[in-house]
Amino acid sequence: MNAPNPIRVMIVDDHGMVRKGLMAYLSNQAQIQVVGEARDGREAIEQCESLHPDVVLMDLVMPQMGGVAATHAIHQRWPGVQIIALTSFQEKELVQDALQAGAIGYLLKNITGEELAQAICRAYAGRPTVAPEISHVLILENLDPQPAPKLTIREREVLTLIVEGMNNPKIAERLFISRSTARAHVSNIFSKLGVKNRSEAVAFALRKQLI
Repeated sequence: MNAPNPIRVMIVDDHGMVRKGLMAYLSNQAQIQVVGEARDGREAIEQCESLHPDVVLMDLVMPQMGGVAATHAIHQRWPGVQIIALTSFQEKELVQDALQAGAIGYLLKNITGEELAQAICRAYAGRPTVAPEISHVLILENLDPQPAPKLTIREREVLTLIVEGMNNPKIAERLFISRSTARAHVSNIFSKLGVKNRSEAVAFALRKQLI
């Protein structure tokens, strides 16, 4: 597939050598233009605002904000941006979380440069690409029989902001509540979801489609 204009690609990975390696290969592809890079999910969202990429190569396990949360945020704000999860991890829950967050593809970092370029072109055309090693996850994918917990309207608002990467002070500021109230809401949410931290809460919320 040859796009009439180069496909604008952004690379998101917390390892500089990975970003540079991907940029070096993709810069030699006539149908692809690397327009930027980001070190974590939060920076990826900021870059999308100004760079307007067509396709994002998204690492999943990163500091500050992980790739699943960033994928969800980008997919919600810019649904036309196609996101390919590019990671070393193939755990079932991570695969499901990334795809449910809006990723159109899920590839492992052992992929060849040619295969990656082809996946980018497929993503640009709206066609998914999934690594053979994790394709069985999609085949066996089923609904979790455990019912989703009941959250109040306010708790859902707080959970949405947690997924966006906000800490308690920022949540309090956004919702015009005290920090102690925000902290109490977060504690109640963790208890209802049966999770221990924000990362687990984000994964659970996206998997259960609570927001």
